Amino acid sequence: MTNKSKQTEQEQDTGIRYVNLYEADEKVYMRRITGFYQKLRRYTGMPLLAAYLLMPWLVIDGRPAMLFDLPERRFHVLWLSFGPQDGMFLAWLLIIAAFMLFTVTVLVGRVWCGFTCPQTVWTQMFIWAEFLCEGDRNKRMKLDARPWGPEKVARKGAKHGIWLLIALVTALTFVGYFVPIRDLLVGLATIDVHPAAAFWVFFFTAATYMNAGFLREQVCKYMCPYARFQSVMYDKDTLTVFYNYVRGEPRGPRKPTDDPKEKGLGDCIDCSWCVQVCPVDIDIRDGLQAECIDCGLCVDACNQVMDRMDYPRGLISFTTEDAIEKGHTKVFRPRLLGYGAVLLVMLSVFAYALSARLPVGLDVLRDRGMRMYRISGPDVENVYTLKINNKDRDTHIYDLSVSGDYPFELEGYRPLPVNEGEVLTLPVRVVVPREALDTVKTSVTLRVEARENPEIYTEHTTTFIGPALRDQ
Repeated sequence: MTNKSKQTEQEQDTGIRYVNLYEADEKVYMRRITGFYQKLRRYTGMPLLAAYLLMPWLVIDGRPAMLFDLPERRFHVLWLSFGPQDGMFLAWLLIIAAFMLFTVTVLVGRVWCGFTCPQTVWTQMFIWAEFLCEGDRNKRMKLDARPWGPEKVARKGAKHGIWLLIALVTALTFVGYFVPIRDLLVGLATIDVHPAAAFWVFFFTAATYMNAGFLREQVCKYMCPYARFQSVMYDKDTLTVFYNYVRGEPRGPRKPTDDPKEKGLGDCIDCSWCVQVCPVDIDIRDGLQAECIDCGLCVDACNQVMDRMDYPRGLISFTTEDAIEKGHTKVFRPRLLGYGAVLLVMLSVFAYALSARLPVGLDVLRDRGMRMYRISGPDVENVYTLKINNKDRDTHIYDLSVSGDYPFELEGYRPLPVNEGEVLTLPVRVVVPREALDTVKTSVTLRVEARENPEIYTEHTTTFIGPALRDQ
């Protein structure tokens, strides 16, 4: 008896699973399967993949629809442009995305991992290339065991060629979110591209090739942090892939014409198809496991076997622990309602903040190199440094006005055109007649308004400081 078989028997007896961290995992040979969830994975992954590939090519107002312009420190997303001062929106967006993931997990388990995660989608494309070039599971196993020859070299070469092509397109598209993709392709074709852009194209090509071609399930098993804390969000009413052990045990082989009740068997014929189609190489019959990504392939495989045996479907299915044990489940429960309410509030606040975002920003700083105030003849003046940030996609000329409790006036301001994303910095003087000022400190409001569109404006209130009354 080998050490591996002894270990397997020990695991079955004790219920403890042993993992040798120093032993290389065996290669996973997936069986090709068709079914409802396999089609669903394809139809959910393809729109996201199409959006990823096409977005850098779309043009809005003369620029890519989505461009993260790092040298200019500008992020262009559809019709909006964001600068470094808008980093809070990105932080909130990431928090909302994480919270949405948690809410979905409470409801339907790890469907993100199984259906739309980039790791899953790209691995699925690479596995398709394997099926195309090397055949199904048994053919691939025989091909790998066969000595190298012309046919093996041709099949392996075609597979790796498709892998490299997919990886290259992935890398070019990803870098196209940071460098206009048309300029990137022309630069690569004419060998006139920035070395940093060329490096990242090479890096992401190699990373995609290694990740989806060789690491695959290792990412889900050992690298993905989501798998480590998913059980914290699960409860007995979370919809996920389960093996109905009440119906399936005890398992054992039999002929389609045999009556399992006469043999004292459950509906599981122990065919191991559910293991052969699993992309992370686990046995769902061992119960809920951190590696399971809820892809549903084992459900499709088991349903096909049940059809052949003329047994009811659903031995492996998307269900809940309570549904198996008690025959019913709760959809609306306090944890899910709480997550949903918080998520709704966060989305509402984010949408409002985004819609109320002003297309122009104004920062006012007192010139600390001067005295708090300066007396010039009959007037008292304060010096401020203005920073006018044009967040709009068009160039504007901004007019500046001042208001307050006293007859304030501006000096030293000359309207200049401010380009998109530009921050205009300039000093201005706010003056008031000395005889009209009867307080040491008062408020003054500066307002900038786009000359071409008065609806684009913002205000900033600051402090105006004058001399003490005894000094007047």
